[in-house]
Amino acid sequence: MRTEEEQVEALKNWWKENGKSLVLTIALALAVVFGWKAWQNNQRITAENAGVMYQNLVQAVALASAPQATDDQRATASHLAKSLKDEYGDTTYALFGALFSARLYVDAGDYAAALTELDWVLAQSDDSVMKTVATMRKARVMAAMGDADKAISLLDGLAEPSFSVSVAELKGDLYLQTGEVDKARAAYQSAAADAPQGARPLLTLKLESLAVKGS
Repeated sequence: MRTEEEQVEALKNWWKENGKSLVLTIALALAVVFGWKAWQNNQRITAENAGVMYQNLVQAVALASAPQATDDQRATASHLAKSLKDEYGDTTYALFGALFSARLYVDAGDYAAALTELDWVLAQSDDSVMKTVATMRKARVMAAMGDADKAISLLDGLAEPSFSVSVAELKGDLYLQTGEVDKARAAYQSAAADAPQGARPLLTLKLESLAVKGS
């Protein structure tokens, strides 16, 4: 059995051989732990700041979209939408900011700029719902630019089940724009068949209007 002095000497020798690597391992482990906590804290702060800016944007867009909106109010909304995308581009808030920005451009008649915002959303998001919303809005903008045929083709690629009624109704609107009444009626009928009863009064009016025209 080792004496106390031998045990101390063995411990000293072990420390000489392994002490540095042990300290380094502990330091690295602590760095990982504190680094992870710092990253989480930074993510939380980023999300909170983006959320505050988004809420400000929602209010600004509401004011900018009003009939009595001033140029300053519209400029404020546009600035907030751009800032949200520039400063928090990797957050979901930035995607909604770009959608709002596209809406503001449409209101201003700048369809090309609106398409740029919507294309950014489509490039940034992997969420099928977000992509569907952006694609539908893009189709409306393209139709407003006089390219309804291309807009309809764009909608053909959408397969998000929760938007099937909205997509079919929008197709009907676009077919009407191109003068294809039969296709418009078929699209509206498809939408009505999938929609809950009484949930789409405007869709019912569209179908009734086509029925009158066809009689």
